[in-house]
Amino acid sequence: MSNADSPASAASDLRRLAESLASAEPLNWVITGDSITHGLVHTHGGRSYSEHLHELIRGELGRTRDIVLNSAISGHRLPDILGDFERRVAGWRPDVVTLMIGTNDMSTQQGSPFVEPAAFAASLREFVARVRTLGAIPVLQTPPSIDAANAPGRERLTEFADAVREVAASDDVILVDQHARFTELGGGGVPWGLMNDPFHPNAAGHAALALELATTLGLSPATSRTLPLLDAQVRAARLV
Repeated sequence: MSNADSPASAASDLRRLAESLASAEPLNWVITGDSITHGLVHTHGGRSYSEHLHELIRGELGRTRDIVLNSAISGHRLPDILGDFERRVAGWRPDVVTLMIGTNDMSTQQGSPFVEPAAFAASLREFVARVRTLGAIPVLQTPPSIDAANAPGRERLTEFADAVREVAASDDVILVDQHARFTELGGGGVPWGLMNDPFHPNAAGHAALALELATTLGLSPATSRTLPLLDAQVRAARLV
């Protein structure tokens, strides 16, 4: 996938992606982040959002030669990804890179280094620049909303979600605002039915994450089994 025809922007990246999805040339998708993207434990055997994305792309869109890779690691912060960028991102020669990060970066629990939102935003800009240097499309996701009252040390989530939004706007990057969507689904509060603990989504939460990501990226097969099932799973959850 080449970006030589137009300057990098969210609009041009979405056009490039749509054109690439209409062609037979295979794509490499790298999905990275922390434990939410890693998708272990909290789905209780259900699929994570990256696994739903895999089914949509390689199954329902019939893009069987695409590679959909999840390089997220539980407990990691953005500096961990930047410090291991070759292994986590660049080495896979990606065409599309999605990043959901911030839930650990904001933590003020004992032993955690204090990170200001501005410093986090600067690291996000570095990540975006590196992805664009690879010729790949960066996609930033805000972390989903949490039960802040029961997540000590993570009370600053909104500030870090705002930092992701600010970088997406200033650097003209595709944004998937999962935080806004979860807040909406929770009626302005915590969407309890989408959570396994104060800050990890459960299987229904991952269905909601997958739906928002697929909608933003235009991953909408003409006839889909997966999208209606995901929507039904979210609707069935006790959200508020």
